[in-house]
Amino acid sequence: MALELLLLFALGIISLLLFSRRALSHTHRVQHLLPPSPFALPIIGHFHLLGPLIHRSFQALSFRFGPIFSLRLGSVPCIVVTSPKLAKEFLKTHELSFVSRVQSAAIKRITYYSSLAFSPYGPYWKFIKKVTVNELLSSRSVSKFHSIRADEYSRLLRLLAERAKSCLAVNLSEELPRLCHNIIGQMMLGKYSTAASSSTERAEEARLVVREATRIFGELNLCDFNMVWKKLDLQGFGKRIEDTHLKFDELVEKVVMEREQLRIENNVQKTNGGEEKDEEVKDFLSILLDMLEDESGESVEVGFSRVHIKALITDLFTASTDTTAIAMEWALAELINHPAVLEKAREEIDRVVGNGRIVEESDGPNLPYIQAIIKETFRLHPPVPMVTRISVEDCKVGEYVIPTNTILFVNNWAIGRDSKNWEKPLDFWPERFLEGGDQTSGMDVRGQHFQFLPFGSGRRICPGINLTMKMVPSLVGAMIQCFDWKVIPSKKMNNIDGVVEMDERPGLTTPRAHDLVCFPVARFNLLNILKP
Repeated sequence: MALELLLLFALGIISLLLFSRRALSHTHRVQHLLPPSPFALPIIGHFHLLGPLIHRSFQALSFRFGPIFSLRLGSVPCIVVTSPKLAKEFLKTHELSFVSRVQSAAIKRITYYSSLAFSPYGPYWKFIKKVTVNELLSSRSVSKFHSIRADEYSRLLRLLAERAKSCLAVNLSEELPRLCHNIIGQMMLGKYSTAASSSTERAEEARLVVREATRIFGELNLCDFNMVWKKLDLQGFGKRIEDTHLKFDELVEKVVMEREQLRIENNVQKTNGGEEKDEEVKDFLSILLDMLEDESGESVEVGFSRVHIKALITDLFTASTDTTAIAMEWALAELINHPAVLEKAREEIDRVVGNGRIVEESDGPNLPYIQAIIKETFRLHPPVPMVTRISVEDCKVGEYVIPTNTILFVNNWAIGRDSKNWEKPLDFWPERFLEGGDQTSGMDVRGQHFQFLPFGSGRRICPGINLTMKMVPSLVGAMIQCFDWKVIPSKKMNNIDGVVEMDERPGLTTPRAHDLVCFPVARFNLLNILKP
């Protein structure tokens, strides 16, 4: 009898729990009507469905659940979108509801909680974006730093010419980020900054730290999705994040301290009657330090501090160095694998530029096929594969009601490979972007065509568009104008029969899985053309 009563009591408790759970679930669905979702496991949610390359995992799930579906990563709700129509709905129609970006533990720590790319939408973000665009990344600012880029292009081409003359291979996966680091470093820190050009050792250290930071930013850290996991740190992210932050902080602190000391010495010299040496072009760090010393204006209102200067330097190095280099590397890899496209590009260069000088940035608008190659590279290999946002308020999108603090993933990589959006989507076919091509011929990269968002869209679009679209076409054009590229056959790098492998490595960005190591073969005597 006692056993029967115990069983009845247990059944009653179970029934009550099931009823309560259903009632709560029904209430949640009424309040927040989420898109369809796969089966979730307790505690971890849908983590078990994700592989290292998250954009590929999301694409596979979209084949089963459609162009919009919901996930639960730990305790965090997420929405994944893989269609241009829905991307426009979230990123344009309801932009203000999804105007902030996700800040992981790694992003917060490494960028001092003050990142331009990831700070919440508000007065501080508006202020630093305005300053960064106006003083560093606007068309006017990009133009004033032209000589820095020209010198670095010449340095790289000279290195390649010397390697070609000696029949030595070159690792473009190292040289292209080094070039981007030097350019960004000199634009931000000064043409003769020890951090940008004089100290090869420091520049190399910074390049490696940037690569590690972007890798950590793109990995799923369980601690970001559950408070219990944060205390346990099962994946060991805490130590990696702290180590990377300390390395970055040490580098940036040295740069800022050196500049502060130089400014003190200049002021002393000026006070003593000496002449202060004017900078040929005022770099970004000098402008930031001027703002810090100014005790009036908008910088005071938002509480702009020395830490914010360090955050901006860290953020801009991380955001610009890796992505620009990755874009150039993918473009060269595709051209090596498509010799007919490469030959057509050279014919355009010969016709427009001739053989008496090297392709320059000013030639870009007159090289539509080169521009089409870069666009096609962005379509197949967007440097950042997903546009991510987080909702700042409840929002009704179509038939769904999305709650506050839901992470939005717009799978730009998958949209670019969808046959619903593109003819022959898996082919490298630059002609699609030329006049007279298919329906995509008029597309640009500035976020107005939602099947093609290499830089994102709206208020949070990448501010480095002007710089990237100056650098990538001109340098890729110069490298194929001056050299043939022979791939080293290697099982380790998965290069078979002279064909470059096209696998990706995990991270916030999509770098190639293996380094691009080639023999440059000079097409003419480049050393006679390049300035010393």
